[in-house]
Parts: sequence; C-alpha cells; structure tokens
Amino acid sequence: MLEFGQATTPTPNTQTDLIRDVTEATFMADVVEASMTAPVIVDFWAPWCGPCKTLGPQLEQAVTAAKGKVTMAKVDVDQNQQIAAQLRIQSIPTVYAFWQGQPVDGFQGAVSQAEVKAFVERTAALNPDDGGLADAIAAAEEMLDEGAAEDAAQTFAAILGEEPENAVAYGGLVRAHIAMGELDQAEALLTAAPAAIATAGEVEAARAKLALTRQAATAGPVNDLRAAVEANADDHQARFDLAAALLANGETEAAVEELLELFRRDREWNDGAARAQLFTIFDAAGPKDPVVLKGRRRLSSMIFA
Repeated sequence: MLEFGQATTPTPNTQTDLIRDVTEATFMADVVEASMTAPVIVDFWAPWCGPCKTLGPQLEQAVTAAKGKVTMAKVDVDQNQQIAAQLRIQSIPTVYAFWQGQPVDGFQGAVSQAEVKAFVERTAALNPDDGGLADAIAAAEEMLDEGAAEDAAQTFAAILGEEPENAVAYGGLVRAHIAMGELDQAEALLTAAPAAIATAGEVEAARAKLALTRQAATAGPVNDLRAAVEANADDHQARFDLAAALLANGETEAAVEELLELFRRDREWNDGAARAQLFTIFDAAGPKDPVVLKGRRRLSSMIFA
C-alpha cells in the first residue's frame, strides 16, 4: 500500500472540478481516495520542463472531453518531492493513472496527442459509472418495448443531449420514431448521424429496421399471399412478399422461414434478394436474437452445402 500524507481536506478548486493542482497534503484525498470512485490521472511536471508544457494542456483537453469519467491531478515535483520519491519518479513528464487507490497504468516522456487521447480513454474505461446513462438507456428501451414510443424518444433525446455520439441512444431514437410511424423523421436522423457513429452497429440496425418498415407498408394481406404460395410454390415474388407481410405483423421467425425456403429454391432469384433480405432482418434484430442465431446457422449451412 502506498503511504502518503494522511490529510483528507479537499484541495481548493483552483482550476476546474476535473483538473486540480495537488500537493503532498492533499494527495491522499484528491488522488488515492478519489480514485476509489473514478479514475484519476496524475501529471508529474515542473515549471522548467519544456515537454511538460506541451503534454499538460493535451492531457487537460482529453480529460475535459471525457466529461467526468476521469479526473486529473497536477503535481509539481519541485514542490512535492516526497510524493515523487515514493512513486520513484525518475524523469518528467511522468503520468500515472490511479484506480481503486493504486497506480494501474502510465507513461514517461512526451507522446503524441493521439496517444494522450487513447491513454485518457483507456483510463476512463476503467470506471463502470457512466453517470447513469446506461440505466437511462435501459429505461428507454423498456418504454419502447411497452409501446411508450414517445416517452422513449424523449429519453433517448435527453441522453444524446449529454452524449451526442452515443450510438445506442441514437439508434434507439431512430427506432422510437419508426414505432411512432414517423418514418421521414427517422430517415432524417439517419442521414444526419454523426460521422463517428454513422456505421455503428446500433445505427445500422435502426437503418435496417427502417428499410423493413417501409417495405412492410406496401405488403399485401398475409392470407392472400399465403394462398398464392400454396397454389404455386415456385412463385418467388409471392413468397418474398409474404415474408414482408409477416414481418409487418411482427412474425419475424415465420418471415425468416419463408426467405430461407426461397433461398433454398433459387438463391439467385432477383439478384439474391432472399439472402439480402435475410441479412437486413438479421441486422435489424441484432446478433443476440434467437431467431437471428438460428437463421444465420441455417443460411450458412445452405451457402456452404
């Protein structure tokens, strides 16, 4: 166990709540104890150190961008030699990441801004506390499952107000608008998705959901299409349309069955439309859906037979 000064009086907030100047008297409170609830990055520097003057602002910028998932303590080694000695600081700049009271990561010397950003993100990821966003997303998903799409949309939008590039919330907001029948609004959201998450799985799933919903809007009556397929098993268009109609009724597994049968009969029909539609359904439902898992296995067995 590291032994530092025993004082636990919080340091004055001389910079921000995220970035503090720390001394030997406050190291225990502002680093060791604080790291029990959120990771703390400690920057050991000195006023005469040239590389420190570049690295310090880069760290501060990355920590600020992490929005509270990690904090930063700045230690002037000239003024706090006991801490530097206890942690065996051989040269500066030296940076440590503290979590649960102990140093768990670090580096020495100047590094690129990309490496600084990656270090801060890696440190922030140690903290499972995301400010309640995960709970809020779970609540919004539950609302959506229960048919309260408008409430879900408001919750997803609030989450995005805190974290605009949250792919899960963004995809959820799109799906909420789809559930409300606001397909044009859903399309606009997908078009305007931030570049950083535009191809994220959750956003692509919402995109697939929208495509299926638009197709379902033109699907014919299930009974009529089923009768057409029973009358002529090789009426591929009728079987394809039947799958779309079943999807519109929420019968995903039945729709997958029809598309698998279509693929079995003629995998090249309409430029491989059955296979493409199956992948769209799989993307919309998500990789853990039991129907998806079963459908993928059966499709693979047909492809590689």
